[in-house]
Amino acid sequence: MSKKMDALDYHSIGRKGKIEVISTKPCQTAADLSLAYSPGVAEPCLAIQQNPEDAYKYTAKGNLVAVVSNGTAVLGLGNLGALAGKPVMEGKGILFKRFADIDVFDIELDTENPDEIIKACQLLEPTFGGINLEDIKAPECFYIEETLKKTMNIPVFHDDQHGTAIISSAALLNALHLVDKKIEDIRIVVNGAGAAANSCAKLAIALGVKPNNMIMCDTKGVIYKGRVEGMNPYKELFAADTHFRTLEEAADGADVLFGLSVKGAFTPEMVASMAPNPVIFAMANPDPEITPEAALAVRSDVMIATGRSDYPNQVNNVLGFPFIFRGALDVRATCINEEMKLAAVKALAKLAREECPDSVCKAYGNQKFVFGPNYIIPKPFDPRVLLHVAPAIAQAAMDSGVARQPIEDMAKYIEHLEKTQGKSKEIMRMIINKAKSDPKKIVFPEGENEKILRAAKELVEEGIARPVLIGDRTKILQKMAELAIELDVPIIDPADSELTEKYAAELYQVRQRKGLTLSESQRILRRKSRTHFGSMMVRMGDADALLGGIDTHYPETIRPALEVVGKQQGLSSVHGLYMMVSRKDVYFLADTTVTIDPTAEELAETAILAAEKVRMLDLEPRVAMLSFSNFGSVKHPQALKVRRAVEIVKERAPELIVEGEMQADTAVVPELLEGFTFSKLKTNANILIFPDLNSGNICYKLLHHLGGAEAIGPILMGMNKPVHVLQRGDSVDDIVKMAAIAVVDVQNI
Repeated sequence: MSKKMDALDYHSIGRKGKIEVISTKPCQTAADLSLAYSPGVAEPCLAIQQNPEDAYKYTAKGNLVAVVSNGTAVLGLGNLGALAGKPVMEGKGILFKRFADIDVFDIELDTENPDEIIKACQLLEPTFGGINLEDIKAPECFYIEETLKKTMNIPVFHDDQHGTAIISSAALLNALHLVDKKIEDIRIVVNGAGAAANSCAKLAIALGVKPNNMIMCDTKGVIYKGRVEGMNPYKELFAADTHFRTLEEAADGADVLFGLSVKGAFTPEMVASMAPNPVIFAMANPDPEITPEAALAVRSDVMIATGRSDYPNQVNNVLGFPFIFRGALDVRATCINEEMKLAAVKALAKLAREECPDSVCKAYGNQKFVFGPNYIIPKPFDPRVLLHVAPAIAQAAMDSGVARQPIEDMAKYIEHLEKTQGKSKEIMRMIINKAKSDPKKIVFPEGENEKILRAAKELVEEGIARPVLIGDRTKILQKMAELAIELDVPIIDPADSELTEKYAAELYQVRQRKGLTLSESQRILRRKSRTHFGSMMVRMGDADALLGGIDTHYPETIRPALEVVGKQQGLSSVHGLYMMVSRKDVYFLADTTVTIDPTAEELAETAILAAEKVRMLDLEPRVAMLSFSNFGSVKHPQALKVRRAVEIVKERAPELIVEGEMQADTAVVPELLEGFTFSKLKTNANILIFPDLNSGNICYKLLHHLGGAEAIGPILMGMNKPVHVLQRGDSVDDIVKMAAIAVVDVQNI
């Protein structure tokens, strides 16, 4: 299928277009209707009449942005008109929602009269918290934005101008840092004189480029003082006192070329004539002024960015507008001023210099992103952009006096932003905060593994845990040097550790009646099994918990832990739990990894241990014991086993909300429970206990891969001391999360 058909099918199959409006409040009953509309709606209307600021309290205004366009400059397609530009505006709405949880109405205005656009926006001010102007041609777009900013009391932002300027300026700062050039010393050529070029030039000057060192070109050549042909007041601002008359002349000796023009505008000859270590931003879409291949074929010292996702260093506006509006809306800013734009530039530039998380690398086909010539700007799917840019915007708005509702606690605001990214962020932030309150010593048997080292660095920097690395000391230090990781943590090499003999004697005492000799104990600990060594550290109190398995099969971590640390007294087995986190809910599934065909006794143990883990996370456990039967609807040994397990749980933990045997949909759909009036479970369960390993393992993997739920685990339950198992494909972020869970485990012993 062609890309054209792919795009048309994407927009037409199923519900037409890309957006819909959904209710945020229930409207199922007559009572709901009376509150949503007449007569209940009168109360917020009267409150807003008395205090207009209450519109932000009782309506969606504070999280609603209008994307306004007349379709006169749609992408690289030109003047398509308002209606043909509508798919772009809907797309803009998707990006606002996806990246910053901002709601959007797209407003397409069928006029090329700038005053009519201005009037329409002014009349819409009561509806929206902000206005994003989009795809309006220059020079009309300058006049429209300037007028609206002067006359309106909500943020107005023309993304075609300022979005490109902000992202490219952040990339420019990092490029200059890498080539060791000062911004006040560079000579820059801007090719293009439209909306984006105008704003890029202004922002570059605000960052420190000297006006005399900037040359702007349009289709008629250099914009110079005294030129008459093709001039307007906006170009006049950048008229240079120069002898250059062509782009080719201006490029000779230039440090930076900014392209906001057309395909092929930069030639290999121009690239060759530039100063040493030149920087080229070829941002024409869909085809750049020069491709990276063509530029690098001329000289190897060139650093290049484009607007294309299939090349490194994509200058993508989605890195800006969602987060800029997020910060502006959250402080009820009256405008988006220069201080806020500069704050966004600096926040993005700083973020690109930080280590890129595995989750971002996975989103881009497991590419490695390290700050350097091919990575000078963050990736659009980096979830940290929201947490860096929105707070920077909010702070700049407060500092510059345009915030009507200042944020009192910026740390709590950042946590709030994390919650908007999904339930997993909220749950994990709570767990991480608990861990940070009293960090514990976590031993990692695979200390030479790159992911373990990167996770250990994050654990130390965030104050979540105190890592201990087991492995060949020389190899660990060498790997740290290769990764440029500075990490001051204990490194224990079992081959020469003074602990090995003591541990061997203890292991011999524990396992001598299992056929283990003292010399074999020494060999296992010194050379054979670092998991045994790490488990001995936990047993002897030299570490609080163990986290391993990134390089081994699941049993190879559990078996040594069971032999050395052991399960809790009185339990028939250990059990495995997964935390499954969707955007709105969190569920705990067990047993998903250990016991293949549990007895009723083992199912009861699983349920009670899972409830203890959930309470540990400050959540109220609600347990459903799953089956294909609903409360005796089917007489079968498997259903009877689950029913007996429920009886055991109720005997041993009478305070626990537990029900079963019950079908999975009954457990998670409250409406289906209404027919079972005897049930202690009055709303959906959050702990699902499966009748066997088959069903539990299948379910969690389907939820993860088809349902899009994040799988956190496996969390081992029933060990004498905390031991948890990593999976081979776990990311650095997964390791950090499991370490935080291990720390909270220790805190609750």
